[in-house]
Amino acid sequence: MEKANNTSENIVPDHIIDITSLICPMTFVRTKLRLEQIAPGETLQVRLRGDEPLHNVPRSAEQHGHTILSLTPESPGDNLDGVHLLVIRREDV
Repeated sequence: MEKANNTSENIVPDHIIDITSLICPMTFVRTKLRLEQIAPGETLQVRLRGDEPLHNVPRSAEQHGHTILSLTPESPGDNLDGVHLLVIRREDV
């Protein structure tokens, strides 16, 4: 997956969900359901935590035809176990 150069600070998302308390595969299930509820062209910011969601949610979103706009740590210096902010643009798929 190619990560976008934009940071989540530059993007004001249309919708936000927090999946930090979920484990795979529910992390993408919840994300996919929310993406289906928003209009094409709108953005969804996903708060996620942990190595598996950090890799699987963006990959799965791209596989479903959506665009990853950014993936950044919520706090500077956070490692893979910290909270990250993923911004996805829903495409008309």
